Amino acid sequence: MREGEKDPGLYDFLPYRGRPKIEWPDGKKVAVWVSPNLEFYEIDPAANPYRKSWTKPHPDVVGYGHRDYANRVGHWRMADVMSKHGFPGSVSLSVALCQHVPEVVADANARGWEFFSHGIYNTRYSYGMDEAQERAIIEDSIRTVRDATGQTIKGWLAPALTHTTRTLDLIAEYGLSYTCDLYHDDQPTPIHVANGKLISMPYSLEVNDHYGFFVYNMSPRDYADTLIRQYERLAAEGDESGTVMCIPLHSYLIGQPHRIGPFEEVLRHIAQDGRAWITRSGDIADHFIGQGYDRLLADTAHQREDAR
Repeated sequence: MREGEKDPGLYDFLPYRGRPKIEWPDGKKVAVWVSPNLEFYEIDPAANPYRKSWTKPHPDVVGYGHRDYANRVGHWRMADVMSKHGFPGSVSLSVALCQHVPEVVADANARGWEFFSHGIYNTRYSYGMDEAQERAIIEDSIRTVRDATGQTIKGWLAPALTHTTRTLDLIAEYGLSYTCDLYHDDQPTPIHVANGKLISMPYSLEVNDHYGFFVYNMSPRDYADTLIRQYERLAAEGDESGTVMCIPLHSYLIGQPHRIGPFEEVLRHIAQDGRAWITRSGDIADHFIGQGYDRLLADTAHQREDAR
């Protein structure tokens, strides 16, 4: 390793082929979970010295209004299509939404969706936080979601994908079982933390609708085709060992009238295919930890010994 380069040691290296086999319930090949980001953005948030909340000077009426479409219209359109085809949501939740727009949270809860934390607001970042501040956000997330839904969160996606060096250790300490903040694999991965068991839940930037529409400039049909190709490859590879496909969504994007139709075709395709375990992220985490976590750690240790 070159001078100045250091492996952070978050997880072990294990090649994609030759790992202990993951088996999903009922012989399914790929675990598919849909992750609606139910968020709240402040129109004029407090400034973070490391990153601007909006590209425009505050208050950003345009950015705020575009994203508020999610809670007023987009969520309902997206959620109805998901429910129609039997897809539960695993909600990446800005927990302040529980106070600002409780109707959206109540609707998702009534549909049997799972909630995990995406921080308090998506306009407040982890950069620069001290340990006490970060602990307060984790504790607030656990308490607020439990009060609003009766659920105890199992997972974490950092607000606006911002982190500190202590984030993973802290969420494990508070009893969370998975993080969505690592994008390094198509199968669950044990994460090294100071205490407890934490896994990386495969989340995706590549097939995230934000990247599809904002970064890659895809048309609605291009994005739908990308999701189907993603699914077909992961389902085929699942013959050897179970894979995971996440579809991260923002309803102010996918819930637009001109986008929802092609997306519904994707859900119909996956639901009718028969190879998918259509489920929630917490259920994947529970199944993997119960079935494969210890075996994978042991196998990695054996491979390391053999390589010496």
